[in-house]
Amino acid sequence: MTAGEVCNRQVVFTRPDTSIVDAVDLMKAHHVGDVVVVREPDGERVPIGILTDRDVALAVDRLLRLPRLRVADVMSVELVTSPESDSLYDVLKKMQSHGVRRLPVINDRGGLEGILTFDDVIELLSEELTDLAKLVAKEQKREREVAR
Repeated sequence: MTAGEVCNRQVVFTRPDTSIVDAVDLMKAHHVGDVVVVREPDGERVPIGILTDRDVALAVDRLLRLPRLRVADVMSVELVTSPESDSLYDVLKKMQSHGVRRLPVINDRGGLEGILTFDDVIELLSEELTDLAKLVAKEQKREREVAR
């Protein structure tokens, strides 16, 4: 399974000159904890940063300037991304080693294709474990029927 197969392709994004207030409104409107910050050379959305709800919380000391703050003033610029072709295992290792819960997924031109979040992975694993549990239960039921 690859990052491109698992990622959410409905990515909420913004530009670095967006106000923090507008970015927070975007997060609230779309019920997400982040917006990917992009620039658009040649029409390709290229991620250059990410603004998370935690970034906003850590900017509390600047609250008085909040209406004038721009996304570029607060976003995380040491952006960790993953190509669509990376295996889910490699993406999880990358997330773990960099201590991030959200990771933009990019195409071979560096363009934004999706975002993979820790919550997405937990949901996927939960579905897989549920399927395995059903399989085990079905096998146990069949064995009981054969034993009768």
